Amino acid sequence: MNNTLPLSSRTLAIAGAVTAAALLAACGSMSSSSSSSRAPMYSQDSLPDTIKVPAGNKVAMETVGVGEITYECRDKANAPGQTEWFFVGPKAVLNDRSGKQVGTYYGPPATWESQDGSKLTATQLAVAPSGTGNLPYQLVKANPAMGSGAMTGVTYIQRVALKGGVAPAAACTAANKGERQIVKYQADYIFWKAA
Repeated sequence: MNNTLPLSSRTLAIAGAVTAAALLAACGSMSSSSSSSRAPMYSQDSLPDTIKVPAGNKVAMETVGVGEITYECRDKANAPGQTEWFFVGPKAVLNDRSGKQVGTYYGPPATWESQDGSKLTATQLAVAPSGTGNLPYQLVKANPAMGSGAMTGVTYIQRVALKGGVAPAAACTAANKGERQIVKYQADYIFWKAA
């Protein structure tokens, strides 16, 4: 007896085996990629050293701040007769990576507040240039949080991935002293906690 299959049947059997192997491989890679997607994807490798968070801390939350900064035309400090745009304060919504609002950022003083009511202020440690027309990168050391929640235990906050936010291009002179202008901006705020 001949136990061999006709050519078309063998081709179908081989194609079926290849398809099954490909599906199994895909399922295996899906499970490993979904488990690794739970780990933070954020890396500070490309950032200037001055704004890198010290070892012993890990990313606790990644947010995207979308909002505006208010500037006011004022007298320049220690420069009689000169004026400049003065940073008054920010107002932004903090969203998680999926676009859901998780908090707000406002000031003065600069305050990060979670939807759960916990909030904190911070002390600036360093800034570094982030590109023409953009606010600088920033590293701040968090003060103890007020209230209990997402902001509890935050050690550092980095401001990265900046778009816009610098002082207005419009003239600031004695003639328009006191005028306020609002500038749109976006920045990622990365919250760190002790590892």
